[in-house]
Amino acid sequence: MIQLTPQLRILVAIEPVDFRKGIDGLSRVVKETLAGDPFSGAVFVFRNRRATAIKVLVYDGQGFWLCQKRLSSGRFRHWANSTDAAARKVAAHELSVLLAGGDFEAVRSHPLWRSVAPPS
Repeated sequence: MIQLTPQLRILVAIEPVDFRKGIDGLSRVVKETLAGDPFSGAVFVFRNRRATAIKVLVYDGQGFWLCQKRLSSGRFRHWANSTDAAARKVAAHELSVLLAGGDFEAVRSHPLWRSVAPPS
């Protein structure tokens, strides 16, 4: 089971990928296109061209997890976009919204941490 914690590094690929790719193919995409390390423990999220399915790739220290969600109807209408990067970092709660088919960019939350002023 993959637990989404606030400390988890999550990268969403901007461009769609060929969903015939398995663990090895997506690991190659992580290395070559996203310039990341598939063994880093980060979560890498991909979508297909029709935006009807999402794949999640993560290494847990013992092996790779490859999870897929395919919608029974409709599409993932809200997806990360960027003009200057191949991937976008998202927070764990934003990924939860994205996996549910929602608009993760519209989600507003409190910062994950805040500095505390020393007592005066």
